[in-house]
Amino acid sequence: MDIKSSLAAQQYAATRPATAPKAQPDGKGADFGKLAGDFAVTIQQGEQTALAAMTGDADPHALVQALAQTELAVETAVTVRDKVVEAYQEILRMPV
Repeated sequence: MDIKSSLAAQQYAATRPATAPKAQPDGKGADFGKLAGDFAVTIQQGEQTALAAMTGDADPHALVQALAQTELAVETAVTVRDKVVEAYQEILRMPV
């Protein structure tokens, strides 16, 4: 029983958060992970610019530009999500 509990503790310590993409040995999925990381960075930069504008540290033009970039990133993510859902539904309609 001691061996199983130590193995379980090692496996638990080695796990990654669910939000971190897993690296594939042949590089598959790396592009999607980079895309998701870029999306998160764009959203964070928009939030930081908005906070700076609220405190008076950023000019209005930077705020408008950051909001436009954030809006474009969200619209792109929603479009990709819609296409994935549409493809999944199409697969479900296929006869077996």
